[in-house]
Amino acid sequence: MKSSVATVVAEILWRIPGRFRVARLLGSSYSLRCLVFHDVSPRRSPFTSGINVTTTPEEFEATLGFIKKYYSPVSLQEVLTNSNDGKLPSDALLLTFDDAYASVSEFAAPLCKQLGIPAVFFVNAAFVDNRRLAPDNLICYVTDLYGMERINAAARSVFAEKAKTWQSLSEVFGVFLPSLSMAERESFLKALREQAGIEEENLASESKLYITSDQLRSLSLQGIEIGNHTYTHTHCRKLTGKDLASEINGNKSELEAMSGERVRAFSVPYGAAKDMTPELAKVLRESGHQAVFLSESVANPRKPDLFRLDRISSHAEGNDALFVEIELMPRLRAIRNRYFHNVARA
Repeated sequence: MKSSVATVVAEILWRIPGRFRVARLLGSSYSLRCLVFHDVSPRRSPFTSGINVTTTPEEFEATLGFIKKYYSPVSLQEVLTNSNDGKLPSDALLLTFDDAYASVSEFAAPLCKQLGIPAVFFVNAAFVDNRRLAPDNLICYVTDLYGMERINAAARSVFAEKAKTWQSLSEVFGVFLPSLSMAERESFLKALREQAGIEEENLASESKLYITSDQLRSLSLQGIEIGNHTYTHTHCRKLTGKDLASEINGNKSELEAMSGERVRAFSVPYGAAKDMTPELAKVLRESGHQAVFLSESVANPRKPDLFRLDRISSHAEGNDALFVEIELMPRLRAIRNRYFHNVARA
């Protein structure tokens, strides 16, 4: 029902003359739009089923057409240079990708190059060349084949009576994994592989799910800049000390060695502001990162904080839905956030 109502509302709003001017009535200071995609593939696989990260090439191409018609696509360099001096176009839009999916190189990058749209690809070096599986993809694969009981069994084998019974993948990714330290997460993933009888290296190699180092090196020729996304795609709120240095500085060094290019931006895995800790910010600044991206789908203000650039996780289909997703909802979320901030201060 909610989906049907949202579709009707989007269609009505899209037909309004001067719809972009109407959207600005909710907040004219919305400047840089940032979109984030993940897997651009013709179909979902057992490794991605259940986490809503897959966009078909046809849907992605339609979104690029919308971007090209109604916005001014910008590069990371333009964002770094012009965000704080008012020189970015008022309709500027930065395209980004998260995770290390091979489909970004195979399907998305050629379309971006064809339409002249630059982008940033935030990569986890641990998965390049399909040496191992990302936690999200391993969990999805086991759930797809065996159901949630196998996830709960692995959790019980590690945490015994303290383990809760998780009912859905949204609980696993939204509650369970963020609560774990790096050591606890690795113990759980090891138990999960054992419970499912998975030889990770072989399965990762067979899947060909992730980008190769050769593909990574060629992306800069297609207008795609490489960014940091932690080494193993982990929640940053629990990272401290050596783990923090390995996940951030280690990943940056590996990506720079692979690509031959400097890594200048960082994308927070899972995109939550809660993971942008003061310790993480300090390490990022000291290691030479110049921009940090979240994914809470909130409008970026004029002259935004480059260490708190928000992005929209795009799932819309059709111009009407894209308009609502990019122009209206981020403004409404920004209004909501300001209201609750003011209430909390009162």
